[in-house]
Amino acid sequence: MAEELSYVPKWHRELELFTQIKPLLILEGNVLDVYQYPVEGSMPKGSILRLPDYLFYHFKDIGYKTIVHYDSVEGFYNTSAPEMLEHFAKTVHARNSNGKVESQFKSAQRDSAPQYIRQLLTQADVPSVVIMNMASRYIPSPDNLVQEEVDAYSALIKASLEAKEVRCEGTTILKNLLVIVANKVNDLPAWFYLQNPNVKTISIGPPSIEERELLVKGDNFASFFDRSIFDEDFATFESAPEELTKIQDKFVALTEGMSFTELNGLRKLCKKEKFRIREMCDVIDLFKYGIRENPWKQLDLEEIQNAPAHFESRVKGQSYAQTKTLDIVKRAITGLSGLQGSSHGRPKGVLFFAGPTGTGKTETAKTLAEILFGHEDACIRFDMSEFSQSHSDQKLLGAPPGYVGYEAGGQLTNAVRNKPFSILLFDEIEKAHPSILDKFLQILEDGRMTDGQGQTVYFSECIIIFTSNLGIYTRNPLGERVANVTIDMPYNEVSDKVKSAIADYFKLELGRPEILNRIGENIVVFDYIRPEIGQQILDAQINKIIRTLKAEKKIDLVIEAAAKDVLSNSALGNLNNGGRGIGNIVESYLINPLSRFLFDQRVFDNAEVYIDSVDTTTQPVSLIGRVNRKETVVAPTEEVSVDESIPAITEGNQ
Repeated sequence: MAEELSYVPKWHRELELFTQIKPLLILEGNVLDVYQYPVEGSMPKGSILRLPDYLFYHFKDIGYKTIVHYDSVEGFYNTSAPEMLEHFAKTVHARNSNGKVESQFKSAQRDSAPQYIRQLLTQADVPSVVIMNMASRYIPSPDNLVQEEVDAYSALIKASLEAKEVRCEGTTILKNLLVIVANKVNDLPAWFYLQNPNVKTISIGPPSIEERELLVKGDNFASFFDRSIFDEDFATFESAPEELTKIQDKFVALTEGMSFTELNGLRKLCKKEKFRIREMCDVIDLFKYGIRENPWKQLDLEEIQNAPAHFESRVKGQSYAQTKTLDIVKRAITGLSGLQGSSHGRPKGVLFFAGPTGTGKTETAKTLAEILFGHEDACIRFDMSEFSQSHSDQKLLGAPPGYVGYEAGGQLTNAVRNKPFSILLFDEIEKAHPSILDKFLQILEDGRMTDGQGQTVYFSECIIIFTSNLGIYTRNPLGERVANVTIDMPYNEVSDKVKSAIADYFKLELGRPEILNRIGENIVVFDYIRPEIGQQILDAQINKIIRTLKAEKKIDLVIEAAAKDVLSNSALGNLNNGGRGIGNIVESYLINPLSRFLFDQRVFDNAEVYIDSVDTTTQPVSLIGRVNRKETVVAPTEEVSVDESIPAITEGNQ
């Protein structure tokens, strides 16, 4: 019996309990969904029903004889049991016209819906229930009622206060009930339900894990598959039932938060697309993202194996950060992401890149996107300094209905909807308003977010990367900004100090340690660009300039040792700005003066250019060099035989 009860949803058990106690029940929340009927009765156990039908069969099974529905469009009706509507019409002295009793809600007149309900609930002959569907749409606003609307709700309160108890067969006594079904309880006037001891509000949430297990592991399991496929596949699992259980358990976990309507859609899609039992979980990707083959399952493992070399070609001197980043990828590929937690819908990985500026944090994210998905465009970057205002969350996730920009949606939610398989890069996260950080709690924990338009966006196929300069500078007791780490410190000391400062920021300054907990041990501290690495970066940038001139302009650029020494001394003299600072030196000391030199010498292609020295005493910096122009080689003209039988084209016969 206890096992059977575990499959009865909590809201259903509350409904059974408070039916005996309260005359007015308000059901709110996930009321537009469909539901599995949890017990054997007028409908077979496990039947999929809309809430109005579910409530009808539930009240019928416990002994109610008159059950009618009402909404402001149809009036009173009961298509499942027309005789009940006829009894209702006779009881309240109303006209039953083609299976409907028409009646307006906004009134307290004798023929209004509230007064008809009052008459039914105050009779003591037949146990009766009125189910008011779509109650969120009866009035435009619960905060600005006209007198007719006030009178209507007042009449409903009087009906609940005067509701009679009806003695049935034997010793059973049933209370006449009014059940109101609304999207949200605050769609109703607050004075109608607050501090009213006769009212019980029951919230209906998405299907629990037990309900999803009943759908997947019960008699409905076969309905997920084409009959011939099911018969063939199921036979192979009879000798290995634990394998089938693993597939079912994974499906149940991956559908957390989905409605029964969505689960029923999965069932139909799985059958229509002829998925096999072993592929059952793949239908979720098809449902969420419109694809059957998950890119995570098609990654080039050899490319991942060679990823360190690819990283090193673009980001120098950050081997620890690259190893940590690849660990996240390998964990996702092997299916170990989030195994220590309860949610299977979490992002594939979460990384927090910290460290000095110009050390390759953003470049590492872009390189990872290229390795995984073949191009940098799969790295979707958000500059969090653009979201520093308190209302910026609407810009990121979408404005609610009625607000400016509602139709456009949110920048983040739109991006993930268009590219669900991507790297999400949130640059300089500390510059975002703290209210936005709260939004990340749900994304990091559940892997989904509902945007301003009410659509669910899934982040479970993304890798999320935050970058930050937190911990490089801190405030002393006088509030002055001072360096927390310096390039003279060894990496281990830099890493410890930066991590400690980040922890203090989230725990003490923001007061949100739970955000830090979601990130966990995935804080990756990038090291300063040390001199030997700085020289490698400088050489790589110079070589790129040489290759580009050769390929595009046919200019052979030679930089002599004296000039290289000036560039090295200038670039490595201050590495606090990292690779970005080296790039700035290359631009100021080489690219700009080289452009000037080539232009002044009228050298645009086909030449050998020698840079003898860099003169830093002039402003701006200038180059001293030589030019050897190459002769333009013209290919010999081939003789062309002319067929004299074809007349030459002249102006007269064109």
